[in-house]
Amino acid sequence: MGIREDVFYEGGPHIGDLIINVLLGFTIICLPLTVGAITRALWLRYRITSRRLSVTGGWMGRDRTDLIYNEISKIVTVPRGIGLWGDMVVTLKDGSRLELRAMPRFREVYDYINERISPQAKAVSGALGES
Repeated sequence: MGIREDVFYEGGPHIGDLIINVLLGFTIICLPLTVGAITRALWLRYRITSRRLSVTGGWMGRDRTDLIYNEISKIVTVPRGIGLWGDMVVTLKDGSRLELRAMPRFREVYDYINERISPQAKAVSGALGES
């Protein structure tokens, strides 16, 4: 029998990210942003549990990254879409970074992850521009 994990969030990026970027796509200049938003909507999935953070993405959703909370050294959030969704950058102890783009309920997700990381990581984490 495996170790039990409680799922806090499972799903894709916020739908508002797709809507706004599709509307911006009509300006032609923002077409790359539109393509990125469509790709995220199709293949990006987040799963945040009591034990780990998993991100499935890449072309056709073929890449998967799993990390446990004690690997995290810092989390930075950036609100987008008038605060309805946001981006999170998770920095790992080895210096690599994982971006969580267009995360729905990003403040709740941040609080949930922040409860599970080390006190040193909590001390340096927060919203961008926060002192």
